[in-house]
Amino acid sequence: STYPDILFLGLQLSAVAAPACTPTLTLYEYGPWCTADRYVSILTLTTSSPHLGFHLIPRLSGVVPESCLLIVVGLLVGGLIKVIGEEPPVLDSQLFFLCLLPPIILDAGYFLPIRPFTENVGTILVFAVIGTLWNAFFMGGLLYALCQIESVGLSGVDLLACLLFGSIVSAVDPVAVLAVFEEIHINELVHILVFGESLLNDAVTVVLYNLFDEFSKVGTVTILDVFLGVVCFFVVSLGGILVGAIYGFLAAFTSRFTSHTRVIEPLFVFLYSYMAYLSSEMFHLSGIMALIACGVVMRPYVEANISHKSYTTTKYFLKMWSSVSETLIFIFLGVSTVAGPHAWNWTFVITTVILCLVSRVLGVIGLTFIINKFRIVKLTKKDQFIVAYGGLRGAIAFSLGYLLSNSHKMRNLFLTAIITVIFFTVFVQGMTIRPLVELLAVKKKKESKPSINEEIHTEFLDHLLTGVEGVCGHYGHYHWKEKLNRFNKTYVKRWLIAGENFKEPELIAFYRKMELKQAIMMVESGQLPSALPSTVSMQNIQPRVIPRVSKKQEEEIRRILRSNLQNNKQKVSYSE
Repeated sequence: STYPDILFLGLQLSAVAAPACTPTLTLYEYGPWCTADRYVSILTLTTSSPHLGFHLIPRLSGVVPESCLLIVVGLLVGGLIKVIGEEPPVLDSQLFFLCLLPPIILDAGYFLPIRPFTENVGTILVFAVIGTLWNAFFMGGLLYALCQIESVGLSGVDLLACLLFGSIVSAVDPVAVLAVFEEIHINELVHILVFGESLLNDAVTVVLYNLFDEFSKVGTVTILDVFLGVVCFFVVSLGGILVGAIYGFLAAFTSRFTSHTRVIEPLFVFLYSYMAYLSSEMFHLSGIMALIACGVVMRPYVEANISHKSYTTTKYFLKMWSSVSETLIFIFLGVSTVAGPHAWNWTFVITTVILCLVSRVLGVIGLTFIINKFRIVKLTKKDQFIVAYGGLRGAIAFSLGYLLSNSHKMRNLFLTAIITVIFFTVFVQGMTIRPLVELLAVKKKKESKPSINEEIHTEFLDHLLTGVEGVCGHYGHYHWKEKLNRFNKTYVKRWLIAGENFKEPELIAFYRKMELKQAIMMVESGQLPSALPSTVSMQNIQPRVIPRVSKKQEEEIRRILRSNLQNNKQKVSYSE
């Protein structure tokens, strides 16, 4: 069997297990998979070749983002298929939501930087929820006003159809943001704000899309419908988080019993994550939120249980899987652009692009003005500009537009406008954001290796600020963080981490992980010590005799280190 046949069989089994899925997960036809089978060699070649060529030409990678190059490759492949008289394959919504999107979101959620995310979660939620609502209604209302002008030729478009289109193009796309922001190495604050917004606005986008799609079919909207829509948003978002957290705890609990079968440890990470995504979609909840919650919850406990080889396998397989999915998404976007069908209206399409920029800028400036009143570290004008300019659209908008029924009279025009917006944000904004970052001298990310000294001072400041909050009688972020950590150490770790590992202090665990990582890097790089003369050949180097330490001596060393670090921690921590 070929890969598409195996993949098709797996999707059919998923459909049998989840018959009540959303339209994204149902209505499979064998036709698209036959087409994918026919072009599997082309897609495999176009998946690997651009990556090699892109990174072998430094001048090209310094000017053009990789996502732009992949879309161009897709355009060329689609044009070649069209020239030889075949029908180019389209980025089918089933393929996108079931196979291509989950690996990217899982990779982002599993390796999500927890500390900067939690410290800025309020700002991220404001941008993700209120900002997306603002973009959808601002664009939908102005586009409806535009359609009422007779010279435009779209007088038959109603308000609900425009609001539906506004909800599709309003959300920032995580795939496009990841592809561009990882290349420009922007500072951690701006990166987590834009990337966190792109992850969390999925719930708002899904609810708005489903609501306006249903309203446009019914034709009438009542106060009760609006109230149910607000309730639906909380159910979709919080329900997805709950489902993801449940599967995350299940994965952590399962990893307790894999010490004798290390080979299947990475399998549980992928299996439970994908089950969380499918279960959420089956109950019409946010699959993206479920994947993020599952990855965030399972990671600290799973990594404490599995072996280092399993950790390495999980890490690199996730990176490879997400990279291939990201490559295929952008290539499929280019191919789908050639495939069509398109309906062009200059006024509508150009106005859509302009409104995307205007609504984004106005939303970021207005929301930041309010947010800065409550933030200690204010967002500067430069940060606001990068956040506004980095609001890229991508394949999620295209797939939502492709989900519109063929009977929708504005479907082809909406798809054409969506593709134009995606191309504008990815090519124009994606290619110019790096020079603008350099021109404005925006602070970039510092590439520094973690150290024990930094970890000790970070924990010291956390304990100090917790104590200050307790003295002041203000129960803020650090107070609740300390409560959560105590509950985690006292109850959760005892059940989810195998053996006596849950008793190990965090500093010792961090030191052990850092030392192991450094040793592996030295072995893999094959570097010689700096003191070794360059004239000495490798053949003349005698292997060093490493002194052996008995188990008893090792336990004694560990006990001394553990007691010393615990004493230091008790001295610097502030008791309420």
